[in-house]
Amino acid sequence: MVDVSGKSSTRREACARARIRMAAASLQAILAGGGAKGDVLAVARVAGIQAAKRTSDLIPLCHPLPLAKVAVDFSADGETALVVEGMCRVTGQTGVEMEALTAVSIAALTVYDMLKSTDRGMTIEAVQLVRKAGGKSGTWERVP
Repeated sequence: MVDVSGKSSTRREACARARIRMAAASLQAILAGGGAKGDVLAVARVAGIQAAKRTSDLIPLCHPLPLAKVAVDFSADGETALVVEGMCRVTGQTGVEMEALTAVSIAALTVYDMLKSTDRGMTIEAVQLVRKAGGKSGTWERVP
């Protein structure tokens, strides 16, 4: 693990995004709060938050962080895609990019798991860091 003990503790934030392509009927069911296993978005949100909190258990050499905030949100992108957005915030000595990326990845996998019995053709794509702020390197934003 990288030694961060010499770094200043600062407020750090990261936002990430993933997209899940699916059948239009699957997206309609999600947005209506349905699904054979229950409320897909509620379960996926909790899964994403839990994943962010467990990132250091999942990714070797990743620092455990005392997260101050984790948010996972969803929006439709057309008739056949769901966008997952995650944000993590911490005051610490290292960034939260991996936590935000883990949150959206696990939230997307949870959506897939909850719908796979009716839509095996889903794809999870474009998992990416959108923005990070704080620390020595300052702010970085993905240019669309």
